[in-house]
Amino acid sequence: MKFSSINKITALVMLAAMFSPLFSVGANAQMMAKTMAKTLTDDQKILHVLNRLGFGARDGDVEKVKAIGISKYIEQQLKPAAINDAVSEAKVKNLDVLNLSNEELFTKYPNQGAILLAVAEKNGLQRRDLQGIRANNNAAQEMKADRMNNDEVEKKADQLSEAERQKYQKEVAALYQKYNLGRPQQISQQLNASRILRAAYSEKQLNEVMVDFWTNHFNVFAGKAATRWFLPEYDRAVIRPNALGNFKDLLTATAKSPAMLFYLDNFQSVSPDAQMGGNNRADNPNRRLSQTNQNGQMNPQRREQLKKQYGLSDAELDARLKQNQQIQPKRMKRGINENYAREIMELHTLGVEGGYTQKDIQEVARALTGWTIVDARGYRRAFAGVANGTEDKRYARQARLFGLPEEAASGTFFFNERAHDKNEKIVLGQKINEGGIKDGEKVLDILVNHPSTAKFIARKLAVKFVSDNPSETLVKNVAKAFHDSKGDIKTTLRALFTDKEFFAPENYRAKIKTPFEVVVSAIRTVGADTNGRQIQAMLQKMGEPLYGFQAPTGYPDTAEDWVNTGALLERLNFAVALASNRIPGTRTNLKQFEGKDRTQILDRSIAAVLDGEISPNTRAMLLKQLEQPLVEPKMETVADETDDGESMAMMPNQGGGRNRQMKTRLLAPSGNAEVFKVVGLILGTPEFQRQ
Repeated sequence: MKFSSINKITALVMLAAMFSPLFSVGANAQMMAKTMAKTLTDDQKILHVLNRLGFGARDGDVEKVKAIGISKYIEQQLKPAAINDAVSEAKVKNLDVLNLSNEELFTKYPNQGAILLAVAEKNGLQRRDLQGIRANNNAAQEMKADRMNNDEVEKKADQLSEAERQKYQKEVAALYQKYNLGRPQQISQQLNASRILRAAYSEKQLNEVMVDFWTNHFNVFAGKAATRWFLPEYDRAVIRPNALGNFKDLLTATAKSPAMLFYLDNFQSVSPDAQMGGNNRADNPNRRLSQTNQNGQMNPQRREQLKKQYGLSDAELDARLKQNQQIQPKRMKRGINENYAREIMELHTLGVEGGYTQKDIQEVARALTGWTIVDARGYRRAFAGVANGTEDKRYARQARLFGLPEEAASGTFFFNERAHDKNEKIVLGQKINEGGIKDGEKVLDILVNHPSTAKFIARKLAVKFVSDNPSETLVKNVAKAFHDSKGDIKTTLRALFTDKEFFAPENYRAKIKTPFEVVVSAIRTVGADTNGRQIQAMLQKMGEPLYGFQAPTGYPDTAEDWVNTGALLERLNFAVALASNRIPGTRTNLKQFEGKDRTQILDRSIAAVLDGEISPNTRAMLLKQLEQPLVEPKMETVADETDDGESMAMMPNQGGGRNRQMKTRLLAPSGNAEVFKVVGLILGTPEFQRQ
């Protein structure tokens, strides 16, 4: 049912009235405090733990925690390796990208740029011709022609006839079919689904909460060029195994992760003094191409040498000579890139007021030169599959020029000694002259052990688990635990959970859930069964597509960043769609909420969803709304099922490929209309939006 503009206004008015407590960060907590004693009841403490250390209670969870005790439950959650998680693992077992290496992902879900290059070579095209195909094939812009601006690209695209474009596009499609290749979009879809499924069904709830926390803390944006190929490994090998481990190990793993290296450009950071193959080097193909005799003719012996070395025919060599075309790939851009050096101090360790200077950023960047990625865009692997090893030869030449390992797997971390700044550095007053990769590792040691890091991490954890405005005393106590344990995350969290402020009544149901927390907690509360795919559309509409935040800050975690009328409308929209079985791939059975009349349905639903805790204002608004036709906001955006391989479901103006809104039709409502109306509205209440 689509609603008119009048109905939409009515819905917004209803939302403004119902959600007014959310617009004042402490209002709902103050309201709850009036109805409770000076301390939380045992049941409230259990609910508080299930909401903060996990994604909310399922049916029967309160009783399970009550049976073993809160302290023992927390200790169990702090040791996830001992928890049986068969249900969650069964949910994700068919998502193949979760277990593939970066090289395997490049092979099975190739970068479309590499496939287009294969087509170009087959048709005798040059890279500039290739731009015409890409410009009209919804491909990403990472392979813009060398020395060509956008106007030139578009002009070249216009020179290709529609028939030519269709021909090349058909050839690309034929290659995908011939080699049973997947589209890169599928990588994001499967990884995002796994995040939703594990959060919703895992028994290791605290571990999943910390995976979400660290994924935002060490944010990587999937929409930047080749980054998405590195994210399954980033989740599997970097974030998950270290989520409750040691911060030093986690920081080191992120620093060497191809996902982070690519996202913040450190893989391109090279010492200005590095010898990477210049115009005076004997192995420079440009120099070799210019070696002609006095008559402008190349020595026949020299011609044969070049033809053999680069696999060219006489005609191809003549064409290259005539056009003065480089044979090797685009040279590595020289120079130090400070992006990662800045963010590792400002966002990952010390914090913006952590006491570092611009000079420290420069010195850290110097220490991290040479930390790079083998075959960063996966062209070598894709070409090996569809062009009989042509790209392997090309990569071998590049490897010789830039000091890269020919035998190493594509998409893996590599320290390039030749690109490293070998001079002494001084970071935060400490001299660094360890040599090679140890320079960067020494920087990580300095940052982890700095007092500002302990305080910065402690404050972020306190905001995550306690309140948007934790006391300085709490932050100080947690920072001490972090520092004394040398960054042990379990010890740090234990100090947080045992602090009196954690169970303070004013912090009960005081934090606004993020969209991800809303979605997962709703699935758990109503016992929904989902495949996690189309649910991703709801996260996009609510403002939190996974791996979709462009800035390195990651998604925020305070009420002021999530509470506005438009966002709340989308939350209610999701709640109603979930309860009424309108989301493809997700089913709910609300039989447990049924009753003999509307009042009984309401009471049972409030008891099951909100544990009976609801404000008089919210209950009055629910009763009023139940007398009206169910307002059904329009839902259009979903995860793309037929993507061209380079774009993804992203928020507006966040970059990373073409920025489109994909559409689908929601399913027709199913189930008991009276019940799903009540449950949907309750899932949209302020009480459920808080934890």
